[in-house]
Amino acid sequence: MKKEEKKEKPPVVVVLGHVDHGKSSLLEAIKGLKITEKEAGGITQHIGAYMVSHQGKEITFIDTPGHEAFFAMRSRGARVADIGILVVAADESVKEQTKEAINHLKEAEMPFFVAISKTDKKNIDIERVKQDLSKEGVFVESYGGNIPCVNISAKDKTGIEELLEVALLLAEVEEVDGKKKKKEEKTEGAVIEVQRDPKKGVTATLLVKEGILRKGDAVATESSYGRIRIMEDFMGEKVEKVGPSTPVSVTGLKGCPGVGESFFVFQELEEAKKLAFGGKKEEKSNSLASGEKCLNIILKADVTGSLEAIKESLEKFSWPEISVNIIRADIGNVTESDIECSKATGAKILAFGAKADKAAEKMAIRERVEIRSFNVIYELLEEVKKAAEEMLEPEVVRTETGKVKILAIFRTQGNRQILGGKVLEGEVKKGDLAEIKREDEKVGEGKLINIKKEEKDMERIRENEEFGMLLESRERAREEDIIVLYKEEKKKKKLE
Repeated sequence: MKKEEKKEKPPVVVVLGHVDHGKSSLLEAIKGLKITEKEAGGITQHIGAYMVSHQGKEITFIDTPGHEAFFAMRSRGARVADIGILVVAADESVKEQTKEAINHLKEAEMPFFVAISKTDKKNIDIERVKQDLSKEGVFVESYGGNIPCVNISAKDKTGIEELLEVALLLAEVEEVDGKKKKKEEKTEGAVIEVQRDPKKGVTATLLVKEGILRKGDAVATESSYGRIRIMEDFMGEKVEKVGPSTPVSVTGLKGCPGVGESFFVFQELEEAKKLAFGGKKEEKSNSLASGEKCLNIILKADVTGSLEAIKESLEKFSWPEISVNIIRADIGNVTESDIECSKATGAKILAFGAKADKAAEKMAIRERVEIRSFNVIYELLEEVKKAAEEMLEPEVVRTETGKVKILAIFRTQGNRQILGGKVLEGEVKKGDLAEIKREDEKVGEGKLINIKKEEKDMERIRENEEFGMLLESRERAREEDIIVLYKEEKKKKKLE
């Protein structure tokens, strides 16, 4: 039996709770204790998940702010996280998003335990937290229930070791180690984060659920496909293959997969292509496949009818350069969770017939997140189109302004030449861009640094006039060469 068949599957842990209750601080504290300073200094990117070792065993933490991966996975039926940690602040107890997180955990039927955070602060009441949790149907062990509870302080880094021990114990009880899994199972997993890298293009963080993912594999989700070109772990190190519960950042996908979409590995790229886009028309597949940019959207509406109508209209938007990615679509007002999600993903928040609650409004101002409100569907769709157009690279338009024949070469120094010439067509202006042609073939390009006539500096020279010029170009011009002068303007592109 090969070594990779024997390896236990690390549990995948997601941390949930109310905003500002210390979720991010907890994850950072775990990193600080379990990843050495030298290694931590080598982390060059945030890919939405990381792995730590404790007691000789590995644990994978999903640390996407707002936990959009967890919610999106659950809504799409993908079960990637094995264990949940419900974080509740000792000084504030149960809040609205705490209740929301409890509901998500229960609906997902996911084993979880409680971490009471901020125990270093004054005026805390741990017993009150446990009592408030019991009112929500969460009974910790000290209250006669079966849900473990640990007290932690990310600031003092206390309780972290116990928290990791509980995570491993719960994983053992729930038998999530994957020992009984067969090696021949297909490789699959979920998309937990998507972003655009200025150099690499679209990069996606994939979390392997089963099987072995390798560089070069043909991969498909419901809205993208491709062959993995580069695969990096959470430390930014290039890897050739990874096993279950391992997060990796990959490039090579065509189009922009949605957070929470399941991915599958195929023998051939054509097979992957067939799965992508859920069997939608090939024209749309090709259009998205060539796109390199994603417009992320968080959609909130007052009623289901409006929400579905807008989603259906947005799904019809298909451009070669831009793909529209709805990462969250819900009924109800904009919440702090939506703001947190927007901050993490760069998504635009569009509210139709819905408002932002007071807490979300304050957070949006503090985090500088814009919420756009609409009452007419057409106006919302136009806003999306406008936002997509703003993401396009401007079109460079070239306009020829004149032609000059070289009559004499006076002096050459480095990449600059002083030349004599005659305007054959149009006019010449100081600063014009130049293309050198020899027997109708382009041999070089450059720029007119200065132009003179009768020893006087000029701003322009008109047709049929002779003049002197200082040309900057790597290619040396010769007598009889033709210099085509032109200007370039950047114009915003429009989407049809």
